[in-house]
Amino acid sequence: MGQTKNDLAWEKLFEKYQIVETIKSDGIFEISSKQINQFREARLMTKFDHRSQLPEIFSNNNLSILPISRGSYLISDFEIFNDFKELESLPTITFNVVNNLESVNFNNVTSESSAINCAFISGILEDFIDDGRLTSTVNGRMSSDSFSFKIKQGDNLRTIDVVNSQIEIDAGYEGLTSFCVIEAKNSLSKDFLVRQLYYPFRLWLGKVSKKVRPIFMTYTNGVYHFREYAFESFDLYNSLTLVKEKRYVLNDDSLSEEVIDLVFIKSIIDNQIVVGEPEVPFPQADSFERVINLCELLYENEILSQTFITSNYDFDSRQTKYYASAAIYLGLINRVIDEGQVGYALSHIGLELFELSISQRQKQFISLILSHSVFKKVLMNYLESGVPPGKEKIVELMKSSNLYHINSESTFKRRASTVSSWVNWILEQIEE
Repeated sequence: MGQTKNDLAWEKLFEKYQIVETIKSDGIFEISSKQINQFREARLMTKFDHRSQLPEIFSNNNLSILPISRGSYLISDFEIFNDFKELESLPTITFNVVNNLESVNFNNVTSESSAINCAFISGILEDFIDDGRLTSTVNGRMSSDSFSFKIKQGDNLRTIDVVNSQIEIDAGYEGLTSFCVIEAKNSLSKDFLVRQLYYPFRLWLGKVSKKVRPIFMTYTNGVYHFREYAFESFDLYNSLTLVKEKRYVLNDDSLSEEVIDLVFIKSIIDNQIVVGEPEVPFPQADSFERVINLCELLYENEILSQTFITSNYDFDSRQTKYYASAAIYLGLINRVIDEGQVGYALSHIGLELFELSISQRQKQFISLILSHSVFKKVLMNYLESGVPPGKEKIVELMKSSNLYHINSESTFKRRASTVSSWVNWILEQIEE
């Protein structure tokens, strides 16, 4: 895929102001919004929530950018992101909720703000924070006030002064002994921008006497994932440590639905009609959760361009195409041309899925996957043998499934990891 508008504009800025050369000599470069606006709006040029969103010229030179006021930024080789460390056996807690509120639909959570509201109303948030009764007190845009902090710059530490930078807090909740600042996302990612927790943490550290607790929440496909962090040194940006994390799903007592168990899975295997292989690329998208998440984002936005997905979520350009192609393979989305750009929209099948409860939706995802011969064969092999089939066995089953346009052994092996991952996702849905 070609360069984005941000890539092109930043290349011009780097050339005009000799930014790389200045950083090599001085260690840092300060740039103003006015300078950035000469080539593209600063608001669009400086929002990078994940490493994958950094412009090429930043990535190629190991550079990052931080705001230090309402109109100025610092560029240098800072480490501003933190990787999520996924626990292999993090259990999912089922939280029973009686929904007697007509204005709240726990099965149709389409934004970060509604996810926070549902977490609060259901009691999940109170359970995770564990600090008595919570009160919602702040949210939205505000000024950071003034503070100084240290940040890793290569092997050294650099002191940075922040003066009235604009920050945004998705939610702030106060309990008996603590004040929690929450950053929420409705998209999955490998990392996050520490600044989104650190700047609000420093602001409220100077305003309240209670302990300030930074919390990162992600919501997708009915799962609320909370991570609480702490800064071991309040003035060191890179001292972030994970304190605890929990995953929750809500069980709405107003809905009586059969659970997903082995009996259900076997009934799908026995009764699901196998469809002919579509003439689209066979999926190369190992995380089925991200396939679902892409559908969620499309449900919220109706149509998203390929460029927008790459620029605003933690997808690089190849991943955008791979995951969109995987959803097209299952009939969940359609490729469209929107204002001259390649884009994607939910198909009628995809739209109908989001009218269902979370549990019913999961069942339909499973049915769609198992309507394709190769996934059905691999899952049957797994259940019959009691052990996951190896890559060679999966490739053998793939070769017997008349897959579209896979000709080389190396391609079969690459796609086999997707087959294995999707089958494992199905098995993970089984309730004990």
